[in-house]
Amino acid sequence: MSRVEGQAPPAGTAPQAARRRPSWSADLLRSELGTTFRRWRTLVLLAVLAAVPVLVGVAVRIQAGRSGGGDGRGPAFLTAVAGNGLFLVFTALAVTLPVFLPMAVGVIAGDAVAGEAHTGTLRYLLVAPAGRGRLLLAKFGTVVAFCLAGTLVVALSALATGALLFPLGDVTLLSGTSISLGEGLLRALAIAGVVALSLLGVAALGLFVSTLTDSGVAAMATTVGLVLTAQILDGIPQLQALQPYLFPHYWLSFADLLRDPVYWDGIQRDLGLQALYAVVFGSAAWARFTTRDVTA
Repeated sequence: MSRVEGQAPPAGTAPQAARRRPSWSADLLRSELGTTFRRWRTLVLLAVLAAVPVLVGVAVRIQAGRSGGGDGRGPAFLTAVAGNGLFLVFTALAVTLPVFLPMAVGVIAGDAVAGEAHTGTLRYLLVAPAGRGRLLLAKFGTVVAFCLAGTLVVALSALATGALLFPLGDVTLLSGTSISLGEGLLRALAIAGVVALSLLGVAALGLFVSTLTDSGVAAMATTVGLVLTAQILDGIPQLQALQPYLFPHYWLSFADLLRDPVYWDGIQRDLGLQALYAVVFGSAAWARFTTRDVTA
């Protein structure tokens, strides 16, 4: 028998609809991930990140050859990499974290909303019953996924390059303790995870900037400019009172994972600061995006 007009829906209909919402959110996230990682811009950024460890490894190899196979002359990290290719992972992350990784994340985050607004696709995305909050959360999740992907690309490229150009073996930590190659790989994985989480502040900041404009180029440039400005301010001695609150201040604390025992203070401060930035600028992005007029 058909349901007459005005009759209450059958029992269980509302719960079923509610259960479909998480599925829709997951579909939305998968769609955003697919769209972002299929773009040529994203692929080019990942290719550049992968090339940096190769260039560093080749430069170290040439330098080691000129100095007699890494006999201690030159910077200390050159000797460490020449003696054990696994150190190229740590060196590559240290090289890319101050500039290359945050700039790449800034480009992806800055274009997340502004790019959709510029092309006119944002209004069509909001026609779907996902809601602005879910859409913004999906875009933030996509940027976070890029943080992880970019970091892993650097680490894996460095590991492959280090294995090809240098010997692999037991790892001598900064504290002088020697650990096995397997434990060294686990520490490298942990360091990659800390580096990826260290980019959460940039991700949230870029997403907030992206909600302020309809120009993807302007949002990307602004985010990258803010990253560079924070880096400059963090290097000025007269601003020591301000520096602990700048998101890049504790970035290189991941090196404390190469000590025995591990020094957790700097890492905890770094992750806590990134969480604070994510909450503050994520909330600001939500407040702006949920009240924004996208019909114009």
